[in-house]
Amino acid sequence: MYQFDKRIVMTLDAGGTNFVFSAMQSNVEIVNPICLPSNADVLEKCLQTLVDGFTQVKAQLNEEPVAISFAFPGPADYVNGVIGDLPNLKAFRGGIALGPFLNEKFGIPVFINNDGDLFAYGEAIAGILPEINHKLAEAGSSKRYKNLLGVTFGTGFGGGVVTNGKLHMGDNGAGGDVWVFRHKKERNCITEESVGVAAIKRMYSEFSGNTTDDLSPKDICQIALGIKAGDKEAALKTFAELGEEAGDTIAHAITIVDGLVVIGGGLTGAADFFMPALLNELNGTIGRLNGDSFPRLQMKAFDLNNPQQLEAFIKGSSTLVSIPGTNKMTSYNSEKRIGVAVAKLGASKAIALGAYAFALNEMDVAAEQDI
Repeated sequence: MYQFDKRIVMTLDAGGTNFVFSAMQSNVEIVNPICLPSNADVLEKCLQTLVDGFTQVKAQLNEEPVAISFAFPGPADYVNGVIGDLPNLKAFRGGIALGPFLNEKFGIPVFINNDGDLFAYGEAIAGILPEINHKLAEAGSSKRYKNLLGVTFGTGFGGGVVTNGKLHMGDNGAGGDVWVFRHKKERNCITEESVGVAAIKRMYSEFSGNTTDDLSPKDICQIALGIKAGDKEAALKTFAELGEEAGDTIAHAITIVDGLVVIGGGLTGAADFFMPALLNELNGTIGRLNGDSFPRLQMKAFDLNNPQQLEAFIKGSSTLVSIPGTNKMTSYNSEKRIGVAVAKLGASKAIALGAYAFALNEMDVAAEQDI
């Protein structure tokens, strides 16, 4: 999708410290990225940084860009391009009309979304979704997946949903916001309390009793691997707790979405430690008041990063059954199945691809409506 489109879209990776500006064409980055300090504490300086960055990118282009599209932290009214009060970008307070501002400066459409949405969209158009469907086709299977839940384990717990190839924004731009689901164990808390960088640091400190060392998730992962001194049991328990909590939330969400699940973000380097607990949640059981139990999901969840499970997932359990009163046969899929994969694209690339495709799709839809 859009891999042969020659339209150019300027993009932005908005961090709390630096802004990285770029441009894409045909799903490929076509300029040397421009990295500038965000100047996030002073609104006028921050806005000027945005103008300067996109101006420098535009100067590298041989053709005029058709749009600007990027992920920006929330809370925000993404539909109207207005950014709310941001904890990491203190200049943004009281509602800043960032999209309309950039539209006025550059005279082209501006599209802003959250990173979870664009991550999911990028994976749906150029990542796990087409990859799995290609493998199914190669295996001679008629099964195809059209729906996807993308989640990110990073600074926080992000999410996005794609249904039938379309990004599900919701009526308020809040579709796929998994971070506010109810915590499995701490019922008055949100799920993000156990999923994210701060959560990993807090849980390891609690489980190990080490309240003095300021360890990063990478440090804690190395402790779990046994290559760094520390409480290995506490490190393993920390990532298992993340997997259990994320798995519970994903189980709720995927019951509605019914599609593939892809996980991205900086914490995926510890996938070997959190995936078993996550899959255990998805493939666990649930019951009734009378004591009956049955699978938590209607679908069996497979680890698509495990070669044996990937092979079983692709093979499926399809059989042929006869059509009564005829000599004809039809396919019967007796086992519903979904797959969970750690992103291969990387969150940043998937977000950029999602931003590019979202802008072009929105412009195409608008053009069709004008006809």
